[in-house]
Amino acid sequence: MDPATSAQIVPDSEHKGLVARLPQPLRDYALLARFDRPIGWWLLFWPCAWGLFLAGETTRWDILAWMLAGAIAMRGAGCVYNDIVDADLDARVARTALRPIASGAVSKRAAWGWLLGLCAVGLIVLLQLRWEAQLVALGSLGLVAAYPFMKRITGWPQAWLGLVFTWGAPVGWVEATGFERLGPLGLLYAGCWAWCMAYDTIYALQDREDDALVGIGSSALSFGKHVRAGVTALYGMALACWGGAVWLVRPDAIALLALVPVALHLGWQMATLKEDGVDPLAKFRSNRFAGLLMAAACYVVGSA
Repeated sequence: MDPATSAQIVPDSEHKGLVARLPQPLRDYALLARFDRPIGWWLLFWPCAWGLFLAGETTRWDILAWMLAGAIAMRGAGCVYNDIVDADLDARVARTALRPIASGAVSKRAAWGWLLGLCAVGLIVLLQLRWEAQLVALGSLGLVAAYPFMKRITGWPQAWLGLVFTWGAPVGWVEATGFERLGPLGLLYAGCWAWCMAYDTIYALQDREDDALVGIGSSALSFGKHVRAGVTALYGMALACWGGAVWLVRPDAIALLALVPVALHLGWQMATLKEDGVDPLAKFRSNRFAGLLMAAACYVVGSA
């Protein structure tokens, strides 16, 4: 990949080589939807799987595949919408200045068209779900629409993201059970919220200086010198809530052992986190594996 091509791809892309092979117009739209960074759709997808599995639906691999497709499309749509709203801010932050709208590679009008196309894919996925799950999924739209503005009005935008990015847990649970047995779902979702807020605080460590200069909120800034303690508390909350959800589904101490692998992984993150320019991104991405471990735990408990 030559320097000119490299310069057009954001620094934290996971697949620079693959994206670089696309023709320039397609590359810009792929970057706009963050197709070069699959970590986002995995983090959106895993709570869907957790809700489905923990509710006891461990054989509907077709629905799970549809949910993955929906996560890819709707994460892309969310990124496009976020970049339309944040174009002025992105242009002033070093890590995001090369994003297609901020850099002028894609116009806002074209971005709106791309957003509608991705939403059409999401609609196809929505129609595969039972009507109760469709209602729950549609309930996230207001949260999604408001999210890009949270960093302008609060120092804790990650708290709002936690509501948005883990909405798949209620969708998966309701797809499996309808509106029955909502107690475990409440605890599962609360744990998902804490997990998301924690990993996005880690991600935000990359931008603390730029965020402070631009004047936008971030939990990495709001925690100040206590980021590690704050994230550790959030991970602890996540595990406690997940443990409560597991207990309500299967009140057996042995069932709680299913959470040991994900607990060890989150503990490793905190024990080895470095607040530098490289490690936060690596730790953030490692939550893809944390999601897999939690999915395995939910599958074991739900199918027992």
